[in-house]
Amino acid sequence: MCCVMGYAGKDLSEERFREYLLRTASRGPDDQRVARLPDGGLMGFGRLAIMGLTPQGMQPFVRGKDCLVCNGEIYGFRPVKADLERKGYRFQSDSDCEILLPLYYEYGLDMFRMLDAEFALILYDSARDRWIAARDPIGIRPLFYGFSESGKIAFASEAKNLVGLCKEIHPFPVGCYYCDGKFTRYEDIGDVPVCHRDDLDTICKNIREKLVAGVEKRLDADTPVGFLLSGGLDSSLVCAIAARLLDRPIRTFAIGMREDAIDLKYARQTADYLGADHTQVIMDKDQVLASLEEVVALLGTWDITTIRASMGMYLCCKAIHETTDIRVLLTGEISDEMFGYKYTDFAPGPAAFQQEAQKRLRELYMYDVLRADRCISVNSLEARVPFGDLDLVRYVMAIDPAQKMNTYGKGKYLLRKAFEEGDWLPPEILWREKAAFSDAVGHSMVDYLKEYAESRYTDQEFREKAAGYKYCPPFTKESLLYRELFEKYYPGQAEMIADFWMPNKSWEGCDVTDPSARVLKNYGASGR
Repeated sequence: MCCVMGYAGKDLSEERFREYLLRTASRGPDDQRVARLPDGGLMGFGRLAIMGLTPQGMQPFVRGKDCLVCNGEIYGFRPVKADLERKGYRFQSDSDCEILLPLYYEYGLDMFRMLDAEFALILYDSARDRWIAARDPIGIRPLFYGFSESGKIAFASEAKNLVGLCKEIHPFPVGCYYCDGKFTRYEDIGDVPVCHRDDLDTICKNIREKLVAGVEKRLDADTPVGFLLSGGLDSSLVCAIAARLLDRPIRTFAIGMREDAIDLKYARQTADYLGADHTQVIMDKDQVLASLEEVVALLGTWDITTIRASMGMYLCCKAIHETTDIRVLLTGEISDEMFGYKYTDFAPGPAAFQQEAQKRLRELYMYDVLRADRCISVNSLEARVPFGDLDLVRYVMAIDPAQKMNTYGKGKYLLRKAFEEGDWLPPEILWREKAAFSDAVGHSMVDYLKEYAESRYTDQEFREKAAGYKYCPPFTKESLLYRELFEKYYPGQAEMIADFWMPNKSWEGCDVTDPSARVLKNYGASGR
């Protein structure tokens, strides 16, 4: 991950701008640079060197008086670069992002529809004296914006960069670009005009081939690559594909509570099957509670599910950062939104299933994608998400939702079936019931968090304090604790998050008061 920041006003010193930029120095620990632009504005970049490791790969990239910063990975950039070189462009580095200004010169704002990438970029066009910003269709790379007291727009990788500079901070809308004072959506990744009618065999073949391609793209790095492995279906498939593509043992990492970790044994079984170089990270109650405030501060959310699921991920990535030379981590996020959660077993019909998938995919940047980005980037690592490959997402979202619903007696049936042949994984891993990550690191972790929150407030204190919040008011002592910690670091910015991530309460069987899958009647063997 890297950090980008831009400010279109003249009323901010470079020193003050740099202070805002360096609030997220862990995103770009290798180098930081600030440039004053011809219009008086400022652009800054913090570098985590992954592709093109030479000094020439440092941003901002400048051509004439034009300037660009990008936190992103542009997949398949080499043939695009070669084509641009044939057109007369010259490049100074091996960085994938150096091709972006020439692409803008060639295709203008249409370039964003062409990118096979996860990215957040800021561009200054000196000829037209205009600022442009854009973000990938899923929002895998973060970007926020707001306006200063003087009314000038600012962009940054994280909300914390803008606290104090902007009164109101907003997530940059996904699949959109900003230009000439307005936002334009160039792709709605959840929109499916027409579902295709492929048969089961064709669907499974396409899922397999597209996921394999998505993993293969994300193995391209000039620094060491590792894998987060929970032992669940999604991360195990990513690891299995990578192990088959590479000619060396992959390095995998799993975390669990000392006393009752569920996933550790499955992660070990998967790693052994794949011949991986596997590391277990053990956490305990004291670490969880001691890390809580730091986790809320780095996340920039008050959502219960996101915070719970971040505890293990943050501590695992912290251990990776402190003890290894890994710079890139592949993860299993975004599968659930496409293929289904435990609670989507209760969808009343195909249309409802599809609507829920579209909603979750469109909002993902505020929840699981946010979690993966922050837990990994705060530890100076880069996240890559193969299930977020745009070709795969577009295809899976266009599968007839009746075929994606759990009418098979097993959730995510299509994904499992796609890898049934070929010995990708042991059958007991491939067909294992899903357990949510925040539960699977050990049920005790969530129990400790709830107990701690319970000890912080009397019942009366909870009612009084919760009543003070009009937007998404806390409904448990745990949610109040998280909201108070959030407000300490992001005062008045609660509307950056749309709502609590909870099962769809309008569905029978989903009207629950806790986001854990443990409270659903179909949890069954998931926690064993």
